Amino acid sequence: MPGTRYDVNGRTAFITGAARGIGKATAERLHAKGANVALVGLEQERLEQNAAALGERAISIEVDVTDLDALERAVAQTVERFGGIDVAIANAGISFTGALATAPVEQVERTLAVNLLGVWRTDRAVIGEIARRRGYLLNISSLSAIAHGAMMGPYTTAKSGVDALSDALRMETAPSGAVVGCAYFGFLDTDLVRAAFAEPSAAAMMGNLPGFIRNPAPLSKAIDAIERGIERRSPRVWVPRWVGPMLYLRGIVQPLTERAARGRKAELLEAMRLAAESGESERHDPLLGVAGKALER
Repeated sequence: MPGTRYDVNGRTAFITGAARGIGKATAERLHAKGANVALVGLEQERLEQNAAALGERAISIEVDVTDLDALERAVAQTVERFGGIDVAIANAGISFTGALATAPVEQVERTLAVNLLGVWRTDRAVIGEIARRRGYLLNISSLSAIAHGAMMGPYTTAKSGVDALSDALRMETAPSGAVVGCAYFGFLDTDLVRAAFAEPSAAAMMGNLPGFIRNPAPLSKAIDAIERGIERRSPRVWVPRWVGPMLYLRGIVQPLTERAARGRKAELLEAMRLAAESGESERHDPLLGVAGKALER
């Protein structure tokens, strides 16, 4: 039941996007708590190094989350090694900065393929095990699932889909005794956010945002939230703290976001111009394995 403490000691966690960032840190935290961990994603060398550093209770599996067959094989490999999967975290993601009307089509489609359909494929591959073990599945969504900003249309569309997907799957899975959760994170101090904040368009868009939104929270805060979410089998977790009230005020948040964008038309036009002219969308191609978005984490 949600709210019941769930001890990961001796259980097995399957984590996508585990090469770095949220995925890597979560694997380290759960392993330290006594869990077996399967580190899944791209960047094979990094995955292998991360697993080797953890020791015998960790394995690495190279998988692209756009490949359902590969995910199913990764699930089977994890079950063969550890006997089952009790916790799964669908974390892998990519991001680009750009306007929906002008960003390269392949960039938009790739973002949706990884950040939305990649989560669905991960869930599809692992949900049988999670249901069988009455476990816990956590999908990594975002603050952008609540507030849909400019210059991040593909990302916010995907993360909104993850939010809805998690709600539906939670109801469908409930009869098994398993629980599906969803995580909503604002800006976190990761490689991806630092790289994105250095882009000219990000500077143009974020200069007037309040510091409590603009300044990234420590990655450890998100890992703490994930750990609590697993232990409590929570349907929703979030960081920073102020994201929580926004979840329950969605109908108010988006109109305010749109009003703020209209009031900052000059900044928005400048950000769009900079993104197009500086070639950000062509060179900013973060690797799978870093959950979140350039203008969010």
